[in-house]
Amino acid sequence: MLGVIDLPTYLAGLVLIVLLPGPNSLYVLSVAARRGVRAGYTAAAGVWCGDTVLMTLSAAGVASLLQANAVLFGIVKYAGAGYLTWLAVGMLRAAWGMWRGRKEATVEDASEGSSYERPYRRALVISLFNPKAILFFVAFFVQFVDPGYAYPALSFVVLGAFAQAASFLYLTALIFSGTRLADAFRRRKRLSAGATSAAGALFLGFAVKLSLASA
Repeated sequence: MLGVIDLPTYLAGLVLIVLLPGPNSLYVLSVAARRGVRAGYTAAAGVWCGDTVLMTLSAAGVASLLQANAVLFGIVKYAGAGYLTWLAVGMLRAAWGMWRGRKEATVEDASEGSSYERPYRRALVISLFNPKAILFFVAFFVQFVDPGYAYPALSFVVLGAFAQAASFLYLTALIFSGTRLADAFRRRKRLSAGATSAAGALFLGFAVKLSLASA
């Protein structure tokens, strides 16, 4: 179909890959839990746009450039790790504020400071500053593109459309799960502080993992 081979295997692998936790999905869940469905979808839109850019770059051969140029790969890698660390520190500081003010402030009050947050922009940057994602897209997609097909770009479009559809369904589930978590957070301030701390710790873990990655 349009130069795509072994589509069932691709779809099976895609489901497993999409379900793996990562900074993108965790951020969308965090935004939805703190600010609701609309903000969650705003963050998700940043993820989808970022993934689209990465797929395009992969199809254009940027992945090969990153693999061949260790300096360029390192710059992108450490910039991404630094941004994830910055987000993690912000989450940990917010959690500490929630914990200190748990007796006199509501969770909504504690989270009002995040009103300046730009979910779309943050999610987009998280997606783009991940060189391993570019390498992954080309390494995974190329296995299902017929080398003899006259229009390989069209094959990438088909594979990318399936990937985005799977991402839409998964992030939608996370967004509505996040709004349910928000109700529990509003009632239990310690739970909110603990969950925010855990998210911050996970982002630190993602940053360390990315900084240790190799092309």
